Amino acid sequence: MFADFIKRLTQPDPAPLPDTDARLALTALLVRVARSDNDYDADEVQRIEQIARDRYGLTGDEATALRTDAEELEAQAPDTVRFTRAIKDAVPYENRVGVIEALWKVVLADGTRADEEDALLRLVTNLLGVEDKDSALARQRVEGQ
Repeated sequence: MFADFIKRLTQPDPAPLPDTDARLALTALLVRVARSDNDYDADEVQRIEQIARDRYGLTGDEATALRTDAEELEAQAPDTVRFTRAIKDAVPYENRVGVIEALWKVVLADGTRADEEDALLRLVTNLLGVEDKDSALARQRVEGQ
């Protein structure tokens, strides 16, 4: 179902993503981080949908549909390195910093920071070209909420 989307996303020089495709790709990245500790629980699902509602102004049903599509895309997407680099090439820096903040919300949704989640978040931060300082500030903002 997402083969063409993934092919476009992983081209050597991807075009900027239309808004709906960017939403899907970024939500799939949230799913990938949530699944990284092999404990994709209801709190993380709820947090991903809440992020989609808040970030994109979606209704509950629309957020659920986006998350469901993102779960399928994440399962079909290539390795994290290629997938994340493709997002970096297609999404402006300011939006990538917002993605890091959203990723921290997902990592902290269940109240614990699993080593696998931390490691993947560090990798994704680097691959998205986001400064460590910006990631740390994003985490502090999330922890302060």
